Amino acid sequence: MALPTRPRPSAPPRTHRSPEPEGRPPASWLGPESLSASWDLLQEGSSAPRNLRPEGSSAPPSLLAPGTEHDPYPLYRTLRESFPFVYDEPFGAWLISRYADVRAALADPRLVAPPPGRTLAHLEGVTHSAHRALVSPAFRGRALAALTAGVERAAYVLARRLAARQEADLVPEFCHWLPAAAAVAALGLPYENTARVHAWCRTGLDHLGGHHPELDAFLRPYIARRRAHPGTDLLSALCTARADGRPLTDETVAGLAGTLLGAGGDATAQALASFLANLFDHPGQLGMVRARPALTAGAWAESLRRDPPLHVVLRRAVEPVGGIPAGATVACLLGAAGRDPARFADPDRYDAFRADPGQLAYGSGRHFCPGALLARRTAEHGLHALLAALPDLRWAPGFRPVAKGLISRSPQSLLVRLR
Repeated sequence: MALPTRPRPSAPPRTHRSPEPEGRPPASWLGPESLSASWDLLQEGSSAPRNLRPEGSSAPPSLLAPGTEHDPYPLYRTLRESFPFVYDEPFGAWLISRYADVRAALADPRLVAPPPGRTLAHLEGVTHSAHRALVSPAFRGRALAALTAGVERAAYVLARRLAARQEADLVPEFCHWLPAAAAVAALGLPYENTARVHAWCRTGLDHLGGHHPELDAFLRPYIARRRAHPGTDLLSALCTARADGRPLTDETVAGLAGTLLGAGGDATAQALASFLANLFDHPGQLGMVRARPALTAGAWAESLRRDPPLHVVLRRAVEPVGGIPAGATVACLLGAAGRDPARFADPDRYDAFRADPGQLAYGSGRHFCPGALLARRTAEHGLHALLAALPDLRWAPGFRPVAKGLISRSPQSLLVRLR
C-alpha cells in the first residue's frame, strides 16, 4: 500500500497562541493538559519540525521500523507512554496515539482528510453536517427495510454457496464479496453489478467517495430513472433529497452514491474479517451472540475498537495547530488509540459485552463516515447468515488467523471447517 507523501517541513509557529475562534475545539487537545510533551518545546525559528519527547528519552521510534507491519502493538505502547505527540521523520507525519487526542483530532475542523479526488467533503461546498443530514434518512423506514433485506439476501446467497464444502477461506470467499454486494443492494442497483463495484473499490473507489472514472457513466442512467420514478432504496432517497430547498445535482448524488459504494470496499471487508476472527477465537462469546442476536452490534463495535481496519488515518493541517505547521500531515493512530489503557480496561482483550467500546474506526465528529451504518448492517447480517447456513462453522484444525498491515490491518486468511 502506498505511503503518504512526505510533507515539506515548514517553520513552526510562534509559541504564543491567540484565543481559539468560537466553535472550535480548544487547542489543549494537543497541549500539556493531555500530552506529556507540548509543542511549546519547539525552538522558535527552527526550519523543520522537531521530535517532541520527554527529557532524557531516546530518539522516537518510527512507524516504518522493521517488524511494525507484523506486530505494531509494542510500538503503539511506546508512543502512547513516551511520545504521544511526535514527528515521525521517516514516515513524514506527526503521530498522535492516545485515545483522547485521536478522538479530538478527528473532530478538529483544522485537520481535513487529504482528498483522493472528488469526495464527500468537497461536493459543491455542502457541509459535512448537511451531507450527514442527507444520507442518514436513507437508513430509516422503508429504505432501511429494503437495505436490510438486500444485505440479508446477499449474505445468505454467499453463505449457502459454501454449505456443500468441507472447508473454505472466508476472506476471499465471503468477506471480500459481501460488502460490495450489500452496497449494491442498498442503492437498489442490479445484483449483477457487484463484481464491477468490487473491482472499482480496488482501483480508486473508497469510503471517502474517491472518484472512479467509470462511476459517473455507470450511475447516470440509474439516477435519471430514480428521479422519474423514485423507490425505497438509498439512491432514490438521495435523488429526492433537498439541500437549502433545492434538489441535489446529479454530480452530488453520484458522489454520495460513490461514498456508499466505497463503503463496500476493502475497509469493510477487512473489518468483517477481524470481526469473524475475534468471535471464532472466543467460542463462548460467539455462542452467546448466536443465542441473542441483539448482542451483535456490541460485538461489532468491540471488534472495531480492538482491531480497526484502518490503523492509521491521515489528516492535513489547513492552518497551524499547536506545534503542527499548516500543510503538515497528521497520522491519527487508531490502532494505538483503541488499546489505550487510560481509556479501556484490559484493552488487548476482546470482550463482546464491553459497555463502552468507543467509536473511532469510522471517524469521529464531522468526519464520521456515512457508510458506518451500512458496514454495521453488513457485518451483523453477514454473521447471522453464516451461522444460519453453517451451524457447525469453526476454525480448521490447527489454523490461527494472522493479521498483517501497517496502514490497514486484518487477517489475511480465515480457514474454517464448515461441517
